[in-house]
Amino acid sequence: MNSYRGWSISVAISTLGAMSLFPAGEARAQAYPNKPVRMIVGFPPGGSNDIVARIVAPKLGELMGAQVIVENRAGANATIATEFVAKSAPDGYTLLLGSTSALVISPYTYSKLAYDTVRDFAPVTTLAMTPEAIAVHPALPVRDLKTLIALAKQHPGKLDFASSGGGGLPHLAIELFKTLANINLQHVPFKGAGPAVTDLLGGHVQGIIMDFPAVYSQMKSGRLRGIALAAEKRISLMPDLPTSGEQGLPGLLAVNWFAIMAPAKTPAPVVSRLHTSLLKAISAPDVKDRLAAVGVEPFTQTSPEVFAAFLKEELVRWGKVAKASGARAD
Repeated sequence: MNSYRGWSISVAISTLGAMSLFPAGEARAQAYPNKPVRMIVGFPPGGSNDIVARIVAPKLGELMGAQVIVENRAGANATIATEFVAKSAPDGYTLLLGSTSALVISPYTYSKLAYDTVRDFAPVTTLAMTPEAIAVHPALPVRDLKTLIALAKQHPGKLDFASSGGGGLPHLAIELFKTLANINLQHVPFKGAGPAVTDLLGGHVQGIIMDFPAVYSQMKSGRLRGIALAAEKRISLMPDLPTSGEQGLPGLLAVNWFAIMAPAKTPAPVVSRLHTSLLKAISAPDVKDRLAAVGVEPFTQTSPEVFAAFLKEELVRWGKVAKASGARAD
């Protein structure tokens, strides 16, 4: 009788323990978020990362019932911001609005990084994508890739082309352009798209390869001259801007994607809540319209697990490009 009673007490305690474990995780997810969430951007205002973040953040906050604050931590091609989030508390209140550069290219262009894309993050989902655009200062006597390549060959190493930072996607696109066209351009890295575009407008550099949203308004107004889109198809906002393939360089393809990452060990229910809310936010008509207005298309993953697999594939793909180009950020 005593042994039965002891066994009953033991089972009761074990059952209570199990009951206390599982609902706790669910309770945290249901309570999340109960304070503002920070969305960290690794570039200064004006670039495509910042544009996407500021379009998505208000809608995400509306859906989740808590303010989502965009915070810019620029520097070192977004690796400073990426490291900051990697080392933040895994509670869902500090998120990274990351992109191709810092997540899958920087691991190959920096000799040392204080984070590992696979080990140090809980991937949530990609949000959107946009192609790279080639643009020049209107004073440069070129109107297409053919004349740009000819001018570069006449003046090897004399044309300065800006990017948003060393070792990122725009930098690799410049290196790819140089290789495919057999030309020598001088790469000039800046701390973000905004400063790069400002110096191009001022005539301090002659050209740029950058995410389309960062140069769209200047190309549309004529303050910059659009030369090519590094994509397989034209973009509806500028139907007269031909692709690189249409101009004889089909291999010049560079498309940037944007994603939300949480620190590793963020509770799965919190990641799931974020994933569901982000997919709703990006598919909202007003968000889609605002993204389309700057040349960005929705691009999401069906689950965090699918996104994790996509990340690994992108690391392999861009690793090959980075190694072949020899591009370095340090």
